[in-house]
Amino acid sequence: MSQTLIPQQLTLNIDAKQFNFADTSELISADQYHAQFPAWTAQSEAKKAAEFGLNIQQAGFNLLALGEPGSGRTTLMLSMMHEAAAKLPAASDLVALYQFEANGKPLFLKLPAGAGTQLKQALDLFIRTFAKDLSSLLEAKVQQNSLAPLQIFLEGQLSTVKASLTLIDADKMPTHYFNALLQDILDTLEVWQPSSNADGESNLEALLTESFFGRYRANVLVEHHAGQHAPVLYDNDPSLQSLFGGIESASEASNIPDFMRLRAGNLLRADAGTLLLHLRDILADEQNGSHILEKLHRFLRNGTLQIEDLSSSSNQGSSLISAQAAIPVTVKIVLVATREDYYELLSIKPDFFDYFPIKIEFADQVKASADNYAAYATFVAHKCQQHHCHHFTADAVAGLLQAMHRLVEDQTRLSTKFAVLEKLLLESAAAATLRGAILVEIEDVKAAIQRKYARHSYIESHMRDSIVDKELIISVQGECIGQINGLTHIDLSEASFGSPVRISANCYAGNRSVLTIDREVRMSGPTHDKGVMILQSWLHTNFAQLNPLNLTASLVFEQEYNGVDGDSASCAELFALLSSLAQVPIKQGIAVTGALNQHGEVLPIGGLNEKIEGYFRVCKEIGLNGQQGVLMPERNMRHLVLSDEVIQAVTNGQFQIITMNTVADGIAQLTGRSLHELNGLAEAALHKFKLVLEQNLPKKS
Repeated sequence: MSQTLIPQQLTLNIDAKQFNFADTSELISADQYHAQFPAWTAQSEAKKAAEFGLNIQQAGFNLLALGEPGSGRTTLMLSMMHEAAAKLPAASDLVALYQFEANGKPLFLKLPAGAGTQLKQALDLFIRTFAKDLSSLLEAKVQQNSLAPLQIFLEGQLSTVKASLTLIDADKMPTHYFNALLQDILDTLEVWQPSSNADGESNLEALLTESFFGRYRANVLVEHHAGQHAPVLYDNDPSLQSLFGGIESASEASNIPDFMRLRAGNLLRADAGTLLLHLRDILADEQNGSHILEKLHRFLRNGTLQIEDLSSSSNQGSSLISAQAAIPVTVKIVLVATREDYYELLSIKPDFFDYFPIKIEFADQVKASADNYAAYATFVAHKCQQHHCHHFTADAVAGLLQAMHRLVEDQTRLSTKFAVLEKLLLESAAAATLRGAILVEIEDVKAAIQRKYARHSYIESHMRDSIVDKELIISVQGECIGQINGLTHIDLSEASFGSPVRISANCYAGNRSVLTIDREVRMSGPTHDKGVMILQSWLHTNFAQLNPLNLTASLVFEQEYNGVDGDSASCAELFALLSSLAQVPIKQGIAVTGALNQHGEVLPIGGLNEKIEGYFRVCKEIGLNGQQGVLMPERNMRHLVLSDEVIQAVTNGQFQIITMNTVADGIAQLTGRSLHELNGLAEAALHKFKLVLEQNLPKKS
């Protein structure tokens, strides 16, 4: 049965008295110092999965966080990553040194946190002292014809270096490297003899250069500090260079050793910690996206990384690359993605996600409950504190919550797009500031919502003006045969609105059944065509005794030039067709939205609030007469979160919202007649069509 809804059924009224605070400043407490805690309350299942995945220390348990942008994926995961990392010790420093036994190929050492910097500083001091005393040491070598003074000096200096490495245990000291360094210096200087060129310059000057001393330096690729926890990194602009590191370019005249030009990427910096990446950022890199994914796949498979010259197509540094050791790295990667991107890549590279066994599903919406309401209120309180803006009264919080219900068009669920909530609360606070208020009231929230609508209403107002000026022909008064107002939903990101469109039908004798002009000219999408085929099935079933129907019915969305899709107009199309077939007029003030199944049941549709409000604004501009309204599916009732303007008009008897559960309900509301009565008139018309066709058949001679 259909029913005309009362104002209380048209929206969700949240009682501010359920809150135990006068304003949100009362919700700030010492043990809840992060706004993400209440956000996690709304994502409780995601939190459980994230905690589980981050607490598994074994390699290979990477995390995949799925959800829509704005649902807190990044902020919440980073907070959880920091929380998990705080329980772990600081990661190792990574140092690249000259490998004397391998002709200068890099030697990679992992040292305790802070020890890498100690080693670098100690070797730099050693080089400065050595350079200062080198000339006198070489003189002593020549005079005594012995390396003994030089060896004694070097051993003393290296002992000082070792002593300064206080963060390295004695049994972990890289003694082999220091012995090789000492031997390399002795071997180099043993063959040195004083000489001068034609300009009188000594070959000692050539020795006192970076070419000689540079190989005794340390390149700290990854640096940590003792006392830090495990690293947590977020690469918000991933590239080959930023993830995998690279080799700094050098001019031909450069005398910097190869190993000193190595630079670490975020995978190395996050060793023994976690790294957060957005899949979208990688896929959006048209030039290197597939390359990044492939290298990341190999890294996950092998657990090792080799620094390569990825930023240049030249062969500079290729000899360094070819013999470079692979560095073992253990990183827990948190990959953030939308479900669309995930399933698209899954079909192309299914084995890539074998390395992401911990899937975290961020819900797009959560059930409306007292706990969730309280969590959202606490979120608002912390955001007010974070942004240093006015706090919200309980009524204003109720207004924000209602907006989150409206975002998902559901009286029983809240949107989890916290980014949208944050923007709305900031705009509401700005509205309160403009009127000089100390607290944000419900009127400020409504003003912010209205301002947002006004900023994005240009296209809608232009279309509405076209209807008022009769450029787009829409009738909202009287009755007409074979003509009805359907409702379209136009979604242009921020500009989302509804608008009426005239659907007309003609029926005549023929054998083409139901054809839609929009489909014939390829201006309809597959979902719309599916709806028409269901409509056609209902007709054949309803008039089974007359099959074949001997009918050609044409349907068209009038003055629609951008194409149509969706099945939400299938009820309106059926009503227009039945009106034309039975020659019974339809009330033009009632616009219709709703999908149809083969059994004549009316199914729910999307964009309901925007459709109703868009039609209401058109009727308001033309003139409300109390006979106008919207006929909608009964199954959509809980999706109603309408504006105050529409609710007030319903209260005043100027506009009506009517529900239908079946085709029969809709016909009764639009025509004042029963479906049985209309079917009888339709059958009579179909009999006439049959006679017409039989009379026009070619006569047998």
